[in-house]
Amino acid sequence: MVTRQAPQILSSDAPVEEEGLPDYDARHFCPVNPGDLFNNRYKMLVKLGWGRSSTVWLAQDMSRWRWQSNRYVTKVSRISERLNANPSHKGYKAVRALRDDFEIAGPDNSAHLCLVYEPMREPLWLFQRRWEDETIPPRLLKAYLKILLWGLDYLSLRVDHPSVLEDFVGKLAEHPMARKVKDGRSVYLSHNDFGQLRSLRIIPQIADFGLAEFGDGHSPLTRPIQPPIFQAPEVLLGTSWSYSADIWNFGVLIWELMENKDLFRNILSSQGTYDSRAHIAEIIALLGPPPKVLVEREKRWSEVKWSQPFLNSEGTPCHTAREYFNGPFFSPEGDFLYNHLIPSNMTLSDSVTSLEGEDKQLFLDFISHMLQWLPEKRSTAKELLAHPWLDFIPS
Repeated sequence: MVTRQAPQILSSDAPVEEEGLPDYDARHFCPVNPGDLFNNRYKMLVKLGWGRSSTVWLAQDMSRWRWQSNRYVTKVSRISERLNANPSHKGYKAVRALRDDFEIAGPDNSAHLCLVYEPMREPLWLFQRRWEDETIPPRLLKAYLKILLWGLDYLSLRVDHPSVLEDFVGKLAEHPMARKVKDGRSVYLSHNDFGQLRSLRIIPQIADFGLAEFGDGHSPLTRPIQPPIFQAPEVLLGTSWSYSADIWNFGVLIWELMENKDLFRNILSSQGTYDSRAHIAEIIALLGPPPKVLVEREKRWSEVKWSQPFLNSEGTPCHTAREYFNGPFFSPEGDFLYNHLIPSNMTLSDSVTSLEGEDKQLFLDFISHMLQWLPEKRSTAKELLAHPWLDFIPS
């Protein structure tokens, strides 16, 4: 007999998960509770996670008796059409494909798009914690990097065995989600521990396209994107970005997966808040000063206003990248204005401690094709797949 436990009730004053976002607005999130039936088909079971514009729930497909996870987003886009456009492409299986979609009305009659996907196990950063020293073994990491180079975004893993979900759902009554209730709305703590791995026959997939955009449109893209630690130079400087920003993002992410530490570790102010000046200073420490052409490019773009303002971390509406990131960063002559923030005795080579010898040298060459000031100097994912480090096996 299963012992049912009462859920923990959290303080209504403390932010829970998505409520901690700087620009959080409850109206943008579809309200969901366990037991809700969506589209007369999907019964909500448990919250698995959340993002900037949605929450993720595990649901039971009542028409097929299969377990599927639902994704709730507020922004309808054509991204899913692009992702499913070419199933014969080698990278198709590395992208999480959409299985179903529909709209439901929120309390204020606003439309919320619901996206249905096959369930996946856990984000790669949680998977990483299962290994010794919380670092994925190099040979396994290289195999995953090959797969992930066919597309770039927030990462998850497929469920490794069908019984994982059955056991997980069966224990929900014993371990109900903690929740808070405020103004008649419930917000839940994610419950996403699927237990020990039962197989290593799992592959990573790129997921979470809720805020994705095409990078090949007619108008330059300059608005702020990416989590602070992953922001590419062209994002920080507002010089317009495209798909090459994902290559920079991917290069920075590799440090977290391989070294279990951030590549940029000194990007906070004395008050503990993100400091873009310190971020640029650390990039200079690792890569050297930016090319003059990029500094000149920043000057030309500095007065170009966004089509709509974006709130910075202080909640102030900003119309340009300089306003948003607290620029300018360079003098009229092109010199960096905050040399005192540049860390001394800091190199890319010293930051790699998990590799040695030829393996390390090949890796540093591999990463140099991603971490470039100029986006046009970065390799494409297809070009990176041909790099010898991915196939190198130390003797």
